[in-house]
Amino acid sequence: MKNKASTLPDGLQNVYDPATFRQLGHQMVDRLADHLEKMQSTAPGKVLDYKSPEEALRFWQQHLTGDHTTEATIADIFGDSIKVHHPAYIGHQVSVPAPIASIAGMLSDLLNNGTGVYEMGMASNALEKIITSLVNDAIGFPDTSGGFMTSGGTLANLTALLAARKAMLPQDIWDAGHDQPLAILVSEASHYCIDRAARIMGLGTKGIIKVPVDEQFKIRTDLLPACLEKAKSEGLTVFAIVGCACSTATGSYDALDKIADFSKANNLWFHVDGAHGGGVVFSKKYQHLARGIARADSIVIDFHKMLLTPALSTALLFKNELDSYKTFSQQAAYLWNAEQAQEWYHSGKRTFECTKLMMSVKVYAILKAYGKTIFGENYDHLYDLARSFAKMIVAHPDFKLLITPESNIINFRYEPDTQRDLNLLNEEIQKRLVAAGNFYIVSVVIAGKRYLRCSVMNPFTNENVFSDLLTEIKKTGAEII
Repeated sequence: MKNKASTLPDGLQNVYDPATFRQLGHQMVDRLADHLEKMQSTAPGKVLDYKSPEEALRFWQQHLTGDHTTEATIADIFGDSIKVHHPAYIGHQVSVPAPIASIAGMLSDLLNNGTGVYEMGMASNALEKIITSLVNDAIGFPDTSGGFMTSGGTLANLTALLAARKAMLPQDIWDAGHDQPLAILVSEASHYCIDRAARIMGLGTKGIIKVPVDEQFKIRTDLLPACLEKAKSEGLTVFAIVGCACSTATGSYDALDKIADFSKANNLWFHVDGAHGGGVVFSKKYQHLARGIARADSIVIDFHKMLLTPALSTALLFKNELDSYKTFSQQAAYLWNAEQAQEWYHSGKRTFECTKLMMSVKVYAILKAYGKTIFGENYDHLYDLARSFAKMIVAHPDFKLLITPESNIINFRYEPDTQRDLNLLNEEIQKRLVAAGNFYIVSVVIAGKRYLRCSVMNPFTNENVFSDLLTEIKKTGAEII
């Protein structure tokens, strides 16, 4: 087909002008490179310039009708965004993306190939197959394994539990529904998305059996038999058990081997929520924390946690790949010629998503440039940093560490000699730190106590940052008192 002279209206011609894109793209890469350079300097500035929600909304409402160039708009977005590459970003469990993955993101966004149907995502579907196979090898899954990528751990955990229900129950729930009360066993420290998934599936409160945790916030495997028998006595059909690798609040790894023993003895589907810490399988130093993970029936691992990839990018992996095809059994002749055939290259057959992002491109870019060992190196470094921080907290008389961290998540409290309510004191400290913008940490309530919580996600964080943070907390606490 020959190119003809453009007949586009002037507005659309401007939208797709290659010269404008080239200029803006160069400016953007330069700005991002300058940003990375600054974040790695001795004077990175603030991790965020905090505005209240109302202030931010007013600013952007006025901005929409203002006269701003594209370059000025990008600068304003920079100004109102948290800097995850900043060494003092130690708050939420969000990756510090590898720059090469962000470049791949630009490629993905412009090509805009969905992966639900093979022809719309030839490269990305093939790359997804390669990536999930590589992760399955790292886990220790057999040759029968498979999986796919999806948008986040919440969606992946829901899909895994749907697959579990389909595999473990005799009736055809997809077509006929279910008229019996169903249930799953989960740790009371499990991520809220497990609870949400179960409710979406119609299990209700009774169908979410929360198993108590021990002093290290790991599921009490000794209580599993009693919890299962109690559920049966109440007329519930338990079809799955979920293990944490690791829990979100404390970073604790459940005893996956023991859970696997229990699930096998009781014919339950064993699912591992490894969204945050499942990628530890790439680490030679810390992979023992997830011992038993290869015995799971399904596993969720987020690439956008500690595997250097921008959000959202999650792997849902199955020991038996056939189980991944049984979850959804719809007729969609306009998409696939053989609706029920097990075709890995039609990603939409196994996910909620049809127009799915080319998320595999970002992960593949990292693998191709640095190899899979970079994943283990990042886990080792971040987990080592967390242990160093924990030692500093323990050595300080005014701070109390919740537990020795297994992962990169640290919970601690400022506990000076004061008559003030320590929960309110620590809550106010966290709020003031965020408002000041020099550090970003969060807080969490565990067993009725308010703790300051850090997730060491940035490889550029170091012991000087930890020392300065403790000093800032003491200073802020003294001002409050």
